[in-house]
Amino acid sequence: MHRTRRGLREGAGVWFTTLSVRGGCRLKIGMLGTISWRTPPRRYGPWETVVHYLTEGLVERGYDVTLFATGDSVTKAKLEWVCPHGFYEDESLDAGVYQWLHISNAFEKAHEFDIIHSHYDFYPLTFSRLTDTPLLTTIHGFSSERILPVYRKYWDNYYVSISDADRAEGLNYVATVYNGIDVGSFECGDAPDDYLLFFGRISRDKGTHRAIEVAKETGMTLKIAGLVASEHRTYFEKCVKPEIDGEQIQYLGTVDEKTRNELFKQAYCSLHLISFAEPFGLTLVESLASGTPVIATDQGSVREILVDGETGFIVQSVRDAIDKVGEIGSIRRQRCRTRAERFDVDHMVDGYISVYDTIMEREAERSAI
Repeated sequence: MHRTRRGLREGAGVWFTTLSVRGGCRLKIGMLGTISWRTPPRRYGPWETVVHYLTEGLVERGYDVTLFATGDSVTKAKLEWVCPHGFYEDESLDAGVYQWLHISNAFEKAHEFDIIHSHYDFYPLTFSRLTDTPLLTTIHGFSSERILPVYRKYWDNYYVSISDADRAEGLNYVATVYNGIDVGSFECGDAPDDYLLFFGRISRDKGTHRAIEVAKETGMTLKIAGLVASEHRTYFEKCVKPEIDGEQIQYLGTVDEKTRNELFKQAYCSLHLISFAEPFGLTLVESLASGTPVIATDQGSVREILVDGETGFIVQSVRDAIDKVGEIGSIRRQRCRTRAERFDVDHMVDGYISVYDTIMEREAERSAI
């Protein structure tokens, strides 16, 4: 049994006894999701997707989870909310106001939980020393080096990276836990069509224009599906929109889950020609789960997900990608599916249970000093 404080003000002098996570207790977890979109998202929302799968997986295993998300979120966990809808879905909501109301609501209830598990970037770290409840932060990528001073100040919190490639020096990492998807919800196609697929956020660093170049050079159709965020609107208007002809280059906008699955299943291959260090890349795994090989730039976590020459090709340039399109026929689609199973949601849930266990043990050791 572990002795650990649970979110009490200093000097309160009250201690609780909890069983080990693996001892079968109903560990109380405050899951702090984002409020950009609903959880799970209707269309776009990678962080919300991960939080949904993790939350539901933990509930299925008997954990007592409270999800902090938007009011219209759908979950089997207890739901706490102050923001009725995702602020990208409701223009009447001020993101700068609601994100702080949302985060502060979680920390005002911190004493109710054994762990607060944050997926809200660096913002909640600034509350972490105001409670005795341990804070675990899953870092879903570093948006800029300018945010690192916050992480450095709170380096001794608990952290999880979503790939070995996406780590900052000096932080107290507990583990790397890869993002997971429901592989079973994807059907592995064995008779693909002859189009290339770009799926994901439309932006320069994601390489939408490079995918267009590959399609034009190979003479193949390219289907593009994904969100054009306001900060990438100029890029879309200048570099993508002029190339869209509705025939060879098609833009489908954001699509629902059913359409997404069909697009991946029927694609000849998907293109992931990024120019930044990808923290993970859910679309890589979604493509593999559909049996569809991926041609991806050698950046960030790509080599942790793809096996070069077996589940697609890892390239150094657009020219390399163009050359590799002709070799996609050598990739066995069932091998792609088998690779994706390494990133199934059950593996992710197992990983986080192990992390929670470690945190409880470390907290018990601190309490004993």
